[in-house]
Amino acid sequence: MMKFRFRRQGADPQREKLKQELFAFHKTVEHGFPNQPSALAFDPELRIMAIGTRSGAVKIYGAPGVEFTGLHRDAATVTQMHFLPGQGRLLTLLDDSSLHLWEIVHHNGCAHLEEALSFQLPSRPGFDGASTPSSLTRITVVLLMAAGNTAALGTEGGSIYFLDVTTLTLLERQTLSPDEVLRSVPDDYRCGKALGPVESLQGHLRDPTKILIGYSRGLLVIWNQAAQCVDHIFLGNQQLESLCWGRNSGTIISSHSDGSYAIWPMDTGGSPTLQPSIATIPYGPFPCKAINKILWRNCESGGHFIIFSGGMPRASYGDRHCVSVLRAETLVTLDFTSRIIDFFTVHSTRPEDEFDDPQALAVLLEEELVVLDLQTPGWPSVPAPYLAPLHSSAITCSAHVANVPAKLWARIVSAGEQQSPQLISSASSWPITGGRNLAQEPSQRGLLLTGHEDGTVRFWDASGVALRPLYKLSTAGLFQTDCEHTDSLGQAAEDDWPPFRKVGCFDPYSDDPRLGVQKVALCKYTAQMVVAGTAGQVLVLELSDVPTEQAVSVASIDLLQDREGFTWKGHERLSPRTGPLPWPAGFQPRVLVQCLPPAAVTAVTLHAEWSLVAFGTSHGFGLFDYQRKSPVLARCTLHPNDSLAMEGPLSRVKSLKKSLRQSFRRIRKSRVSGKKRVANANSKLQEANAQLAEQACPHDVEMTPVQRRIEPRSADDSLSGVVRCLYFADTFLRDAAHHGPTMWAGTNSGSVFAYALEVPAAVAGGEKRPERAVEAVLGKEVQLMHRAPVVAIAVLDGRGRPLPEPYEASRDLAQAPDMQGGHAVLIASEEQFKVFTLPKVSAKTKFKLTAHEGCRVRKVALATFASVACEDYAETCLACLTNLGDVHVFSVPGLRPQVQYSCIRKEDISGIASCVFTRHGQGFYLISPSEFERFSLSARNITEPLCSLDISWPRDATRARVQESPKLSQANGNPSIILAPQSRDGSPDPTLKGADTPELPESTLSPMSIDSATSADTTLDTTGDVTVEDVKDFLGSEESERNLRNLTEDEAPTCTILIK
Repeated sequence: MMKFRFRRQGADPQREKLKQELFAFHKTVEHGFPNQPSALAFDPELRIMAIGTRSGAVKIYGAPGVEFTGLHRDAATVTQMHFLPGQGRLLTLLDDSSLHLWEIVHHNGCAHLEEALSFQLPSRPGFDGASTPSSLTRITVVLLMAAGNTAALGTEGGSIYFLDVTTLTLLERQTLSPDEVLRSVPDDYRCGKALGPVESLQGHLRDPTKILIGYSRGLLVIWNQAAQCVDHIFLGNQQLESLCWGRNSGTIISSHSDGSYAIWPMDTGGSPTLQPSIATIPYGPFPCKAINKILWRNCESGGHFIIFSGGMPRASYGDRHCVSVLRAETLVTLDFTSRIIDFFTVHSTRPEDEFDDPQALAVLLEEELVVLDLQTPGWPSVPAPYLAPLHSSAITCSAHVANVPAKLWARIVSAGEQQSPQLISSASSWPITGGRNLAQEPSQRGLLLTGHEDGTVRFWDASGVALRPLYKLSTAGLFQTDCEHTDSLGQAAEDDWPPFRKVGCFDPYSDDPRLGVQKVALCKYTAQMVVAGTAGQVLVLELSDVPTEQAVSVASIDLLQDREGFTWKGHERLSPRTGPLPWPAGFQPRVLVQCLPPAAVTAVTLHAEWSLVAFGTSHGFGLFDYQRKSPVLARCTLHPNDSLAMEGPLSRVKSLKKSLRQSFRRIRKSRVSGKKRVANANSKLQEANAQLAEQACPHDVEMTPVQRRIEPRSADDSLSGVVRCLYFADTFLRDAAHHGPTMWAGTNSGSVFAYALEVPAAVAGGEKRPERAVEAVLGKEVQLMHRAPVVAIAVLDGRGRPLPEPYEASRDLAQAPDMQGGHAVLIASEEQFKVFTLPKVSAKTKFKLTAHEGCRVRKVALATFASVACEDYAETCLACLTNLGDVHVFSVPGLRPQVQYSCIRKEDISGIASCVFTRHGQGFYLISPSEFERFSLSARNITEPLCSLDISWPRDATRARVQESPKLSQANGNPSIILAPQSRDGSPDPTLKGADTPELPESTLSPMSIDSATSADTTLDTTGDVTVEDVKDFLGSEESERNLRNLTEDEAPTCTILIK
């Protein structure tokens, strides 16, 4: 029969208003280095820099915190960029030969970037009379004339067009054709050959009417735009690559395709210059690669700089990416690890100055930005306060730590300064200082920790817009690797020619893949840290302010517990060094715990108050007392059919094929059963049911949605023993009268193990507990019905709030938990959230996410959401990211859905796996290997660029803008356009949150992430996070949604009828 299921009431208007005050979704800022950069520009007057990318993004940077972002309508590569000096306007050229004018516009005291105009050079008619794009009209080079209102466009066909920049319209009857230039060339030089494309255009520094033109064939021409005639000709015969005019305009420097450069004197005579005064191949005499760009800068102290890229010997070093800096007899060959995009010098550009006096050299590479101080002997590198390459070694995991105490922050910064003394002077020597940061100083400090493939953990200041590097921890020194051998080779080669000097920090190669960091956890009150790696190594570290030399204790835990029939086929464990080892100031290892078999660690958590660390792999989990340096517990979670768990990540081809084959068999099976159900069901009956529902159900009554049928997972699925989460809590497990320390573990097969711990209590007033042994007794074991992987576990106190972190309550840093009322445990699996009462472990509340929404849980965290209307009001909610890229927020402990936002593309598996939630309603995820996208779910806690720029061009001189500026929102190089919300007059919507607001004090609410002990963490390349289910979601998402009767992704809450 048919049965109607109603909820008691519909939407509450008061609650809806409260939701608007608590929740709001914004993608606020992109941290890191732009993915696939393709162009570079610098404004010497405003001291701002622009970077263009292959996806059409435009990013402008000034002082730390000053950032502007735009995105071209067409996702074309930005090939050239040119600032109109001092005007805050930028002209960009795309690879489709279209020009775009961008403007930095101020509204309500803040500046943002807008695209004002665009221009396409007219194409020539084709053979059929149709207008088709021609390679002859492809723009090869752009020059902004000194007056600032005109641009010269060099083309593939050798013609030069002149453009009015203010309107982006061609200036009629001013086009310079190659035939007109050839009239001034001697007959013997013509010899029937074309001049070729225009390779370079340079403006005269003192006479704005003169232009230096360089053609690909090698001909150099000084063109007088006012007189419309040729002033002088230089008859070069070598293929031209670039040009540069000397400061006094009495010298011209050209670089060529054979690795040579030439210096041409300015001759006032009318006859053409036949030969340069100097022509040299700096890395000859053997064939060399082309010098792609060259700069000449003179100095008041004497001598001059010659800076060029390329020119390396083709046979020996043709694969090197080098920029050479030559001054007098000093030559340095800067050797980079990625391709050179462009470079510029920061120097004096005022016409009245006689000397350039370069201060810095900025080199944009494909993977990083390197700045050198040219005024300091040795030309050292200047650490960047932003734009640091997050992916200097591939990111393998990440975590966020909120509300870092000031003392710990100062100690980490001090350790970073001792590690890199340049960090102290970088603030004063950083040359890109334009604009003003209007954002308020953050009231709380936030740390972003990233684990890397080479065994390093990097600490980043994530408090504001600029992601600033603070400190780097390396774990490779504890193990025996081949890195010392490679270092010695590098030292031996320093005396060779060319004089190479390694510059930059991008190093994608790891000495040993087993060093890769998989999980990190940090206790911010005791400065203790746990780093877990790919080969089962678990390091317990402690922060020290001084260098020390000490031995590291080593212990092993066998997670198989002598179980028979299992043979480990993966990699070997790392061999630790023995004896006292030197450790610099910073985090220093105290204990090394080695899991056996040495599989990758999939979960870790730290409780500094109890001196305990728990860790899990694909074989089981262990508990270790690092105060006594002794193991407490080891539990094997393997199923007899878990053969895949015995193979390491380096031998997974056959097993992955087997798993995919089994997955597709299940899909086909469900498809067949689905067809049978459809055949038995009458479609007309369904239509009648829908009409009956519309007639019979009141429209203001909210209905319980149809639940999809979820097939239970098989107990013998591969990798069912993987430990997905670990958690410590002081709660009621044995009985309702006595609470005590507990440890919880959740596995891939839906099993939850709860252990009661006997931890010796610390003496009153003392930090450390007694030396008695810790004991663990299994208290409860829960098996979820559908065997879905357990993603997270959290215990809620009597008021329904999450328990505070270790030391928070004992040091009065957070409100003490309610230990009088009944506690509850929240268990989040991939399919549902469920709250159980403690100590009976009986079901209290649940929400079936997969059954209702047709998606699976990937990341979960508890967060505090503060109200924008009332400073004292805040709610603790559960934030969840699904495999479809949507973010859901649920109330706690009621598990009622609050809001849902589309955040990440569902095809972006890496982006979803890398997501990190913070304690205050923000999050990070990787949109490329080098960039984190920051987003906010909180209406109050927003971190976004708020800045201004002093520009000198009159606003009334411009025409109305033709389009709004799209804000950049991209994922892995595929951008999507999001228009900035604007009011009728073009200003930003004043209703939007426009400034950083201070977070609530820590004592208000103290939720902690339930993914780890810090906030949340990720593992990009381990079986624990990117699973076969992820691949199935990607390959067969449409089929699986259809099998689950997910007819539409965004179903409205309409009345439904259940037929039983």
